[in-house]
Amino acid sequence: MSADSLYQQLRGQLAYLRLTATAEALPSHLDHAVKNKLGPSAFLTRLLEVEVTATEARRHAGLERFARLPAPWRIDDFDFDAQPAVDQAMVRELATLRFLDDATNVLLIGPPGVGKTMLAVALGRASIDAGYRTYYTTAAELAARCHRAALEGRWATTMRFYAGPRLLIIDEVGYLPLAGEAAAALFQVITQRYLKGSICLTTNLGVGSWGTIFDDPMVAAAMLDRLLHRSVVFNIDGDSYRMRAHRARAERLRPGGGDAKRR
Repeated sequence: MSADSLYQQLRGQLAYLRLTATAEALPSHLDHAVKNKLGPSAFLTRLLEVEVTATEARRHAGLERFARLPAPWRIDDFDFDAQPAVDQAMVRELATLRFLDDATNVLLIGPPGVGKTMLAVALGRASIDAGYRTYYTTAAELAARCHRAALEGRWATTMRFYAGPRLLIIDEVGYLPLAGEAAAALFQVITQRYLKGSICLTTNLGVGSWGTIFDDPMVAAAMLDRLLHRSVVFNIDGDSYRMRAHRARAERLRPGGGDAKRR
């Protein structure tokens, strides 16, 4: 068989095996191997590295799409100087993702605008980068999805969906009341994941006020019992990021301020 025939056969076999990146890289890597007198093992190693890299990129992109994170935030984007109540060392420790190994939960508690969602999303980004399935939802979205599932007879399937990710981020618990079916949905999700998968939850209400979110204080107590059993809790005080930005801009626009001086 001629060299051209062998080459075409190899390209066909790579395409059949769906090693697309390898097939596309084959010509340049063959030229490189001839030019640098690479042996078969070295050539094959370099060639397969292309496919491994492409496969990892596709998997990461799939994890990104599945997670539905609302922003590209990372831990380094968080302004720890502006929020001294946040233990930076503890956040850095959480970013190692060791808390996922024993299904520890992370609760971020504080008023609007102090960076709870930013920290939750940043941990989600770290989880995706490490190759873990991660999913973001607000409490309201979770309740609405479970409501539709109940109407369509897909409750069990939806519960399995929320039980699946290694890290589940539930944002904005407490911003809207959760009663009846909505409270039951959140309780079931927390119960499904108890000691099996980590939850990162943000809320504007301290744990002592959770009875005001739900119409049944017993349900609230049962949720907290499961969440807090194995957890890291951050109580974040301080000014809202958005209010600080607003004040800074107002200061610049004030006569004699930065923007005024530049004009």
